[in-house]
Amino acid sequence: MMMLRRRRGGEKRIFFPWEGRSGISRAVRMGRLRPFLLVAGVLGFIVVVGVRERHRAGVRQTRATLLDVRGAVDTYMASNDGGCPPSLDRALEAVAYQGNASDAWGRSVRLSCPGKREGELYDLSSDGPDGKPGGLDRIR
Repeated sequence: MMMLRRRRGGEKRIFFPWEGRSGISRAVRMGRLRPFLLVAGVLGFIVVVGVRERHRAGVRQTRATLLDVRGAVDTYMASNDGGCPPSLDRALEAVAYQGNASDAWGRSVRLSCPGKREGELYDLSSDGPDGKPGGLDRIR
């Protein structure tokens, strides 16, 4: 016995390029456009990830610098009976600090003595990527 197959969807029609069925869905289905969209999407993703990682690397580098400078300031305070240094440069000179006391964006680290929080003798901070003192992206 032979079974007959039914056609689904009814009658099919052939469209010429200047006839109907236009729009975004047709453009996405076009074979020539798909590779360009794929490449643009991949490049966009790489750019977004790269910008985010560059920002995070700057924050990590700045935190490492703050830790190094904190050690130098602690050494100064220990050798001067716990007295705060008059400036960050003076404290770094007194302990012969060899590193650079600037953040990842080239701005100098800030020292405020006494510290703003209770129980802290001093505060070390960086203005962060935007460079605004006291901004929301500052690094402590």
